[in-house]
Amino acid sequence: MRTARFTLDPAFTVGPVDPRLFGSFVEHLGRCVYTGIHEPGHPSADADGLRTDVLDLVRELGVTAIRYPGGNFVSGYKWEDSVGPAEDRPRRLDLAWHSTETNRFGLSEYVSFLRKIGPQAEPVLAVNLGTRGVTEALELQEYANHPAGTALSDLRVAHGDKDPFGIRLWCLGNEMDGPWQTGHKTAEEYGRLAAETARAMRQQDPGVELVACGSSGRSMPTFAAWEATVLTETYDLVDHISLHAYYEPHDGDLDSFLASAVDMESFIENVVATCDHVGAKLKSKKRINLSFDEWNVWYMTRWQERATTFAQDDWPEAPRLLEDNYSVTDAVVFGSLLIALLRHADRVKVACLAQLVNVIAPILTEPGGPAWRQTTFFPFAQASRHGRGEVLDVRVDSPTYETARYGTTDLLHATAVRADDGTVTVFAVNRSRTEPLPLEIALGGLGLTSVVEHTALADADPDARNTLAEPERVTPHTVGSTTLTDGALEAVLEPLSWNVIRLA
Repeated sequence: MRTARFTLDPAFTVGPVDPRLFGSFVEHLGRCVYTGIHEPGHPSADADGLRTDVLDLVRELGVTAIRYPGGNFVSGYKWEDSVGPAEDRPRRLDLAWHSTETNRFGLSEYVSFLRKIGPQAEPVLAVNLGTRGVTEALELQEYANHPAGTALSDLRVAHGDKDPFGIRLWCLGNEMDGPWQTGHKTAEEYGRLAAETARAMRQQDPGVELVACGSSGRSMPTFAAWEATVLTETYDLVDHISLHAYYEPHDGDLDSFLASAVDMESFIENVVATCDHVGAKLKSKKRINLSFDEWNVWYMTRWQERATTFAQDDWPEAPRLLEDNYSVTDAVVFGSLLIALLRHADRVKVACLAQLVNVIAPILTEPGGPAWRQTTFFPFAQASRHGRGEVLDVRVDSPTYETARYGTTDLLHATAVRADDGTVTVFAVNRSRTEPLPLEIALGGLGLTSVVEHTALADADPDARNTLAEPERVTPHTVGSTTLTDGALEAVLEPLSWNVIRLA
């Protein structure tokens, strides 16, 4: 196999990594909340009903910004239902996921959950622009953030939360281009409503950060035209526009699945081009950044097949939905998606892995039982821990392979991040399912002299996964043959592998 190569130089950078690139997402969907993060009566539950075993794993995962409460759920969400004494909160039908919502976990519990994770956990709150509008968004903002002395801020204090929640980053609805969305709108309708909401929220607090809804996916028939219309209405009122993308193999085509990040990078670049075109047309000096606030590997076709079998008169509480169990192959694709986000850190300032627990998640739990790490847990935790600093420009010279969906594709997908202390971490994926990939990196001007560590997530069985019966079947292992001599690194990437190479 031909060797893959690239050069790292401190003079050539992409941009700084915003910590919010390592965000996640908690939606009232399936068991993400109930028996996921919140399970009163569980042996590990604290006084607030939060599972401390899950809290420990969330801290280890290294998540930062956590988006809440949806997702599709938010388009039918009445925030008033989620505050006050839990025993007095109303039960509601959730149209998004055909479930019954008890509201036992609400706004205060969400903020408490974040505070217990630690100061790195920042709230990202979505407002309902599906069935509600400007008035309800302002009321929620006042309840959450105003210190005291008004009806709604005093109500929060009466509910036991003296201190404001301090929510800075707000999403103006969710996937409003999608016909599955309760309150679905045209681009013109949504753009006007988002602009009106943004303007009013900034009147209450000029310092808020706001995310406008972009397309629900690149495959939407209105993609790009939606962004252009919405941004024409909102450009000077918002800070970010959202992107959502999920990937799975189609018809058993694993080679294309392994190249999913090709599509993700193109998606990002298309949205950046659209944003900048609108900015140029408006003659604005402002730059709109991207919030990739839903991304993951998701076997969506399985969900779509199951969704057609639901009994219309059955509205269960916290049913098992979207509980994909991820393989080594899935984890390698997942790592490649992380690489794609880092490679565009100059414009992607927020990213939320959807979701955090049980629902297409890196953490799985059993009611009354254990919690454990999925294969996808490890790339995220390693990237969050070691991917802080300045992203270096990586342009690979790589052997290629042919894919049905994306054409000729590099076998190597890689990026590198230089920390404030000068150390460098290389994240690399070998997309070959059968062959190791030799790698050479020229490290000009970085002053690096040693390999601190090279770990790989790979397995002889590409379908290996962590389960309740075998929760530690797959973990990263050390690669001992990597060398750094006279500014040149040499390594061999195992077939179908996610690699982290730390240099000092």
